[in-house]
Amino acid sequence: MAGLLRNLRHPRRCYVVCAVARSGSNLLTDALRETGRAGQPKQFFSELFQSGYGAKYGLDPGSDYARYVRGIIDATATSNGVFGFKLMGWSLEGFLARLRGTGQFASPDSTDLDVLRSAFPRLQFIRIIRRDKLRQAISKARAMQTGLWKLADGKNAVGEAHFDRDLIAQCLREGEIEEAAWDRFFDNFPGALLTIEYEQLSRDYKRTVRSVLDFLGIALQRGSKIGEPITVKQSDAISDEWERRYRTTSSATVAVR
Repeated sequence: MAGLLRNLRHPRRCYVVCAVARSGSNLLTDALRETGRAGQPKQFFSELFQSGYGAKYGLDPGSDYARYVRGIIDATATSNGVFGFKLMGWSLEGFLARLRGTGQFASPDSTDLDVLRSAFPRLQFIRIIRRDKLRQAISKARAMQTGLWKLADGKNAVGEAHFDRDLIAQCLREGEIEEAAWDRFFDNFPGALLTIEYEQLSRDYKRTVRSVLDFLGIALQRGSKIGEPITVKQSDAISDEWERRYRTTSSATVAVR
């Protein structure tokens, strides 16, 4: 009976935002959450954050991961039955291993896509990318130095931002590794995928968010509109200066696009 009730409550639609660090995913997921119709897409299944979400929702990912997954779905789906989450490229492999380890979402011969669709029925994929890889790396380097991955009221920097060419180069390489993880996944499982560019989202915010909702088959409530972005853009004159300095450094060894 408990299983039947759980199935009856199961969301009609799941989606995952496939991202890499500083690709603009916060801008997109905040927009989707603010509609009140697209779940609360956060990094519920990141090893960095899942213990915190477990404590918040009375779940223990360490003792029963399958129950944690189902509990997060039940706790954060919106009233129209939509559940969303964000997954970073660096955490994809570990997440799949944890799902397989439960023994409840896969058989030994299941593909990675089978595993995900078993855990998240009617799963749809949205990939967000940032064309300007150098600005993406600069954004990550600044966040690593300051601790400010997202600007929010009352949150202060834990360190001072300073130009570090080696750190920016490292962030470029890490971004390439994350992108490659998603490339391999989608090369193995081609199909319906919506790709959003950060530059497009930033330039034409409301139209782009609407295209994502249309892809997901989500209708806004009568009279509702897509509001202005709540995510504060962090790129500024410092970012401009770092880009100029990086590009003009004669010892640059990392290809910049």
